[in-house]
Amino acid sequence: MKILFTLALSSMLFNSTVNAQEIEGTEIGFDGYFGASTNGGSFTLGAKYGFKLKEYFLVGPSVRYQRTWTKNVTTGSQGAYNVFGGGVFGHARFFNALFVGAEFEMMRTPFVIQTTSGQTKNWIPTLFVGGGYSQEFNGKFRINAGIMYDVINNLGSPFRNSYFLRNSQNKLLPVIYRIAFFIPIS
Repeated sequence: MKILFTLALSSMLFNSTVNAQEIEGTEIGFDGYFGASTNGGSFTLGAKYGFKLKEYFLVGPSVRYQRTWTKNVTTGSQGAYNVFGGGVFGHARFFNALFVGAEFEMMRTPFVIQTTSGQTKNWIPTLFVGGGYSQEFNGKFRINAGIMYDVINNLGSPFRNSYFLRNSQNKLLPVIYRIAFFIPIS
């Protein structure tokens, strides 16, 4: 029920934002991640469909797929699983050099996560906020490369194997890097 409420609320906010502004065009975007070792690895592919509002803002829905595999080199046992989900995103671009953004996604994992209240769930929310470098190339495509911080930092997040930054106590921080390519459609 919480998932349906969250998706309905996101849809209403998205529709009111798009309808309140004049749409100047649309773009499709892609981002991904790949990491592997002798013990396994994962890759993820995300797609975004953005509505360009005014000159600087892009908002829209997103979908994501992730495949993870493991291999125990000692015993030879192997395993793999899939994660998928969707959400909404919003980016603001400035000076054809910078972007800031937020990306909310609900990801369905094959693992059941137990909450402190005793409930179980396998839909995990993520909310990345961040920014970085943004450059358009001759109106044909744009690259956004930046650092994103997961505000929710859920223990069941499928992005945990992508975290790369540690604090002074050597604890992983919910920070990922993201490179996205956007192509104007209209």
